[in-house]
Amino acid sequence: MADKLSALRSLMASHSPPLHALIVPSEDYHQSEYVSDRDKRRQFISGFSGSAGLALITTNDARLWTDGRYFLQAEKQLSDQWKLMRMGEDPAVDIWMADNLPEEASIGVDPWCISIDTAQRWERALEKKQQKLVSTSNNLVDQIWKDRPEAELNPVKVQALEFAGRTVADKLQDLREKLMQEKAHSIIICALDEVAWLFNIRGSDVSYCPVVHAFAVVTLTTSFFYVDQRKVSPEVLSHMKEIHVEVRDYNSVSADVNLLSSNHLVSSLPLNAAEDKVASGSTAEHKTAECNFIWMDSRSCCYALYSKLKSDQVLLQQSPIALSKALKNPIEMEGLKNAHMRDGAAVVQFLVWLDKQMQDLYGAPGYFSEAETERIKPSEGQKLTEVSVSDKLEGFRASKEHFRGLSFPTISSVGSNAAIIHYGPDPQTCAEMDPDRIYLFDSGAQYQDGTTDITRTVHFGRSSAHEKACYTGVLKGHIALDSARFPKGTSGHALDILARIPLWKFGLDYRHGTGHGIGSYLNVHEGPHLISFRPQAQNVPLQATMTVTDEPGYYEDGNFGIRLENVLFVKDANTEFNFGDRGYLEFEHITWAPYQHKLINLSLLTPEEIRWVNSYHSRCREILAPYMNDTEMGWLMKATEPIDVAM
Repeated sequence: MADKLSALRSLMASHSPPLHALIVPSEDYHQSEYVSDRDKRRQFISGFSGSAGLALITTNDARLWTDGRYFLQAEKQLSDQWKLMRMGEDPAVDIWMADNLPEEASIGVDPWCISIDTAQRWERALEKKQQKLVSTSNNLVDQIWKDRPEAELNPVKVQALEFAGRTVADKLQDLREKLMQEKAHSIIICALDEVAWLFNIRGSDVSYCPVVHAFAVVTLTTSFFYVDQRKVSPEVLSHMKEIHVEVRDYNSVSADVNLLSSNHLVSSLPLNAAEDKVASGSTAEHKTAECNFIWMDSRSCCYALYSKLKSDQVLLQQSPIALSKALKNPIEMEGLKNAHMRDGAAVVQFLVWLDKQMQDLYGAPGYFSEAETERIKPSEGQKLTEVSVSDKLEGFRASKEHFRGLSFPTISSVGSNAAIIHYGPDPQTCAEMDPDRIYLFDSGAQYQDGTTDITRTVHFGRSSAHEKACYTGVLKGHIALDSARFPKGTSGHALDILARIPLWKFGLDYRHGTGHGIGSYLNVHEGPHLISFRPQAQNVPLQATMTVTDEPGYYEDGNFGIRLENVLFVKDANTEFNFGDRGYLEFEHITWAPYQHKLINLSLLTPEEIRWVNSYHSRCREILAPYMNDTEMGWLMKATEPIDVAM
């Protein structure tokens, strides 16, 4: 690690101008949360493998910022060359730079790897000491990364209309109407899932995310798709031609943005009927003449492309595609529900298998019982590990229709590892399963008709009263959010508290948001909405047909972690009254897998909460029965036995 930092500092010193510091973000050219192996520059230089973080290297210091999900992981992975900076507790990177770097310092960054919003925020912070953000012409980390992985040539695939639910023509028409409403003649699209959704394509350029490394530019009359053309099959080329989208080389987006700034970006494809109408109709022609802006999303578009334009010609506003993608059409909604049924069946089959293995190999009382038993120590070849059971869960999912892979690396965690919120087990160092410690698994899959994400926490031995109280507090928060009704216009920021209040009563809390959107065979984390204490959760109200997760938790460092997660649909609520004529919304859960009775302290549940659990478990039996064999169904019937409300 020291050699890497030394090599990087040599490049910083020889840079023109010499750099007092270098920022290495986690993101790629598309501001992605999850990136391909060749784009994991921050991981390469720091050794920290979490999905969120930022490295800052100065002439004599190295610091890494990450959020509460990764504090414990970062502490374990960072060498003594690095200092961990805890987001929300320590000063933010821009404040730290302004306070600790010398006046007129030059801070280097690859402008392709930071968003417009981030770059502008940093520039404002640096102004007070005349410090400046310097865009490096080449990425300095790439220059010292001698064995950097090659770009994979994974094929682009068409997402059939039977799964997409809307034609590209319909999406483009809707987008162009929004462009005209905002007086924009074009939009630059950098977010990978937005490009994939808009053009009804999918790929495998990023592990767990069915996206393609690509940009898009859409004008009022033309559309361009920028991609490595070696990935484009004749079928995809035909698809693009049919929808009047011109395919251009990935690297030509930079030159084309220059042309766009002077309104000289033209397509070689003939206009289709709809585009011709926009171009030649008198009313449309008049409206088009008033459109002078280039639309860019300041959070997802890179600073490098923005820097090619005059600031007064750019409309910095959330991409209209983000919200359109978040509002699922009926086909997507049906697909997501079906995908979650199959996924729930895989999770239950996994639990049935794991329950038997824990009893046979370890002498555990099992999923249902807390009776004392004589523990068995399995032989080396028989023992179960966090990784081996995770692989088994993937196998159950892989047997299901439309399975295309996992939606994120499975968090399979025993005991103290479960306290690491985004723990990733390593085959060489992972823990062995232990019947006397909590097991938490957070996992999901990509199916061609939907993306899934579920978390369950279980115990195969005798849990402590404290563990039960914590589990029950998490469950109460999980139920409170699921049961909420709220007026239209309410944001996830306002709802976040519902999942925390039951935990706060115990003096407990958790350091992550409570819910995120989820894609339709796209990214497992999807905006623009979320349920969180973070300020950005105020920006977008929840709307009917959005998806969102419900995942409160509690993590006790060095001991255990608990999280429960379902995916919900937002839908219209049929309320008795309608105060203010606003309309009301509620949630519908589409995730199906039981909660473990023996981890619940029933005395802490209200009768209403017990009825909720019973109703949910009744639906689990009904929905999952078609996927179960006799043994699995017998296990599921026992796992979902009604709780006596009188208790």
